[in-house]
Parts: sequence; C-alpha cells; structure tokens
Amino acid sequence: MTIIDFFTSNLAELASYINDANKRLYWLYLASAVVLAIPVYYLQTKKQKVLNSANDNDKNTIKNTNEEHSKPSNFFTFLFPKKIYLAQSSRIDYQLLIVNKFIKAALFPLIIFTMAPIALSLSSALESILGTRDFLPWSSTTIIAIFTLLLFLVDDFTRFFLHYLLHKIPFLWEFHKVHHSATVLTPFTIYRSHPLENYFYACRMALTQGVVVGICYYYFGPTLKMADILGANVFIFLFNFLGSNLRHSHIWLSFGNPIENWIISPAQHQIHHSTNPKHFDKNFGTALAIWDRIFGSHITAKGEQVLSYGVGKNNPDHSSLIKVYLSPFKALFKK
Repeated sequence: MTIIDFFTSNLAELASYINDANKRLYWLYLASAVVLAIPVYYLQTKKQKVLNSANDNDKNTIKNTNEEHSKPSNFFTFLFPKKIYLAQSSRIDYQLLIVNKFIKAALFPLIIFTMAPIALSLSSALESILGTRDFLPWSSTTIIAIFTLLLFLVDDFTRFFLHYLLHKIPFLWEFHKVHHSATVLTPFTIYRSHPLENYFYACRMALTQGVVVGICYYYFGPTLKMADILGANVFIFLFNFLGSNLRHSHIWLSFGNPIENWIISPAQHQIHHSTNPKHFDKNFGTALAIWDRIFGSHITAKGEQVLSYGVGKNNPDHSSLIKVYLSPFKALFKK
C-alpha cells in the first residue's frame, strides 16, 4: 500500500463513521441527541421567560424577548454555539480525531494483541482445568441473550476500571490529562485522547472480548451470536441512542436521581469533567452507575451546576498537537 492509499483509505474510514452504528458519531445517535436537546432548550427558554417577567415590567420588551427565544434559528444557536465549536480546545479535538486515526492505523496492528488468540487460549485452558464437556443444551435465544449481556457488562466494567486507573495512577493520569484538558465539550471531545491511552483501551477491548468469547465458547460452542441493532450490541446501541453524544456537550441533560443511581446521564459525565474539586474523581462509569457506587465515586446531577471544564489550576498547555503528544512525557521526565 502506498502512502496515498494509506491516507485515502483512512480518510474514507473516518467519513464512514457517520454510517456506522458502532461509532459515537453515527447519524442516528446524533439525530437522537438533537431530539433530546429540545426539552432542555424548552425548559431553559421557559426559565428565561420567567426571569424576564420578573426583571422587566415593559410588556413589549418581554414579548419581543420571548419571541426571539422561540425562533428555530435560536435553537440551532443553542445547539451549536460558536464560542464552543470554534474554541481552540474544540479545534484540537478535531485535529486529534484525524491524526490519531492515522497513528492507530499505522502502529496498532504491529503492537496490539487481538481477541481470537485470547478466546482460544482461555477456552483451551478451561478445557484443561475442567475437562471436556458437552455444550449446554440451552435454546439459541437464551445463549444469545447471555452472550450479549455478558459482553455488555464485562465491557462496561473494564471501561470503568481502566478509566478509574487512568485517574488514580500518576503515570497514567499524565496521559489521560489530555482528555480532561478540554475547556469546552463537544461530541468530538470523545476523540480527544493521547495515542498511548487509545492503545490501553484497544488492549482492554481485545482482552474483554477474548475473555467473554472464550468462556462462552467453552460452555455454548462456536456458534455464538450477539443480539444487535444495525450491527451494534443492542445495549450499546440503546446507550448511544439515549444521549451519549450529549455527555461531551454544553447541554445539561439529567435523568433524575432514581435513574442516575443505575445509569450515567450526560449531566453526570459533565460533572466528571468539572474543575470543581468536589467533582474530582467522580462518575468514572460509561453506561452503568453501579460500578461507581461500588467504588464510592458516584454522584448524581441533582443540585449540581458545572461552571467550567478542564484540569483546574494545573491545566496543561495543550494548545497544539505537538504539545498534546509531548506534554505527558515532559511531565513524567520532570517528576
């Protein structure tokens, strides 16, 4: 493959994210985020109307202001404020999305292990320890349900645990700090990460899938099938459909305490990015809140109001790609 072929194929793959249900930027997930933002906009507009009524006795002024808030163009401005999407922090996010894709394509195939050898090795190890056995005679529907649920639960826990370690281990935190150095949040901030952190997550995925497939292969046989919607695990699809793109955004969507004790809302993840010290090391979870509750890092969005994002007074200078890539190594060298 020539260099030109390498770049064109990876750019084409990036462009295909919009049609891939396994990617956060899938068009349906983006569309659902817009729909979920409507009630947030409505409530904020309603609150503003009340404030206008309380602070201004001029009925014509109140009427004109309220009509201005009701225009569709203002909803678009609410969704895509220039000060956020054109901010320097956001521009770094866009660059990292593209450059990290090329780094991953060039280097990861050479140094990452894959799911299949792990699954086969684990299945063989179980056979050596527990002996050969007939596959469980359960219905295909039951096996699909168990396999799909196990994939989701183990994947969600390992995401949580790696995220937890990225915060708690100083060496790892220097690299994860790239993600938290974002001073504004957009759906593209999910791609704001150091290549070394991406490598850790890629290894985590291979290990997670290998373990689940290996165990299920031993008990259920090789004809494993996952319940999916448009090619994505049904649970992951629902998570993404229910506002995953609002997690990294300025749109404060809370599910309320009863739900947020079980499922991480977009507002809870925004709290995770807050510069307020009381929010540090809270809400590590991706989809489920139960892991945070077990580890004592859970907080609901009730009564909270995130004012700013970043690492606080120790926010590193990540104003360019070179600084993003090199600053973790510089910080470690100084230590």
